[in-house]
Amino acid sequence: MTWIFFTFLAAFMQAWRNALQSKLSTDMSLAGVTLSRFIVASPIAAIYLYGLYQYRDAALPTFNNAFWIFIIGASVMQILATGLMVKLFKMNNYAVGAGLAKSEALVAAILGILFFGSALTLFGWLGVFLGAIAVLLLSGITSVKHFNAKTAFLGLACGTSFALTSLWVREASLNSGLMFPHSAAWVLLFVISLQSLILLIYLLVKEPKTINKMWHYKKMVCLVSFFSCIGSIGWFSAMSLQHVAYVKTLGQVEVFFTMLISILWLKQPLKRQDSAGLLLIAIAAILVMLPA
Repeated sequence: MTWIFFTFLAAFMQAWRNALQSKLSTDMSLAGVTLSRFIVASPIAAIYLYGLYQYRDAALPTFNNAFWIFIIGASVMQILATGLMVKLFKMNNYAVGAGLAKSEALVAAILGILFFGSALTLFGWLGVFLGAIAVLLLSGITSVKHFNAKTAFLGLACGTSFALTSLWVREASLNSGLMFPHSAAWVLLFVISLQSLILLIYLLVKEPKTINKMWHYKKMVCLVSFFSCIGSIGWFSAMSLQHVAYVKTLGQVEVFFTMLISILWLKQPLKRQDSAGLLLIAIAAILVMLPA
């Protein structure tokens, strides 16, 4: 049951990372906030991998075409997902933005049906239905005239991007030819390093001033990267041990960490419908993955 520990670790760290990113997003571009997630994480991931080899020696991974395709796909999709998350922070308060992205577990279940041979139970379909209602609540709908289609669309796009990232990370780990935990550590290092390189090149070409701003907020940037890397170690490890849908279902505990951080640290009280939406997201994700 090691995957349960790694999932709780990942959810707790991700809640704090999202909170810090929401702070940075008030005074930094979307690309800058996204790079803050990865810029210091690569050295941490390299140290973690080195430590694993010192503790227990293993072979090098199998660098076949499938491995690299999944690495590249996961890297690009996670950049997109993180960018959409930051966009949500700018459109609504922190807890609502994070809550909308929780459609990830539901989307992962649907993609599992379409591409991985999974099958939903009656409770699973009920979970999908409740998840859709939750997304509508979190988008600020109180009546038809108040429906915010753009926020709902971005939330679903964010969740879908995160779901694809998770599915491809697991596939890369399974194609590495290594056993846990070395398989997850190699995937983590390659994904984070590629993401850092892509975003750094983009900022140097398009937004050189953002690099200076990141240096100005270097303490906050380092904290975001630290929480992000530890969280990614948790996610990548858990998904190497267990199916993505189960990991992301249990990972819904992040919703409650998010609510606590939002109320106690960010001082952003939740509206009743926001609280209901966040709770429905958690219930929906659990229902989707209930065994037949």
